[in-house]
Amino acid sequence: MKKMKYYSVLSLLFLSPLFFSCGSQNKVAGNFEYNTECYGTELDGSLTLKAWGNGRHRWDAVEQAKKNGIRDVIFKGISYGRDECDRRPLISEPNALDKYSDYFNKFFVDEGPYLNFVNLKDERIFFAKVWRSRKRGSQSVTHGVVIRVLRSELKKKLLKDGIMR
Repeated sequence: MKKMKYYSVLSLLFLSPLFFSCGSQNKVAGNFEYNTECYGTELDGSLTLKAWGNGRHRWDAVEQAKKNGIRDVIFKGISYGRDECDRRPLISEPNALDKYSDYFNKFFVDEGPYLNFVNLKDERIFFAKVWRSRKRGSQSVTHGVVIRVLRSELKKKLLKDGIMR
């Protein structure tokens, strides 16, 4: 009888972390940082990317993914995915986001000018693409979308506005 109590307590100690950790797995997925990835280039100088966004619901997450894709093209460059993409950022100046913060705050406002340089790659399959790439966190959802960034037009705009040299 003593051995049975001993083994039951011992098994509860070993199995309790297993039961308590199962509920927290979904909460971590939405807080993980995903990187923008290159899927290819077009002949007009545009890039096909998979960008990730985080928001309270799907619409916010998709809009944030578009902004993140353009931000990565401008400031970080695309370091993941196919090699055919131009990996260099458009602006290589250090602290450019802080230096030109007034310009980029207006550029990335909701329904702002950034929408002229990004669109969903294939809007007919938009819902299927978003649904397959959804990750849920405790307070938000993360969506990955395939977008097309008009890199050459974006470069022309930044040169015209005096942000790039």
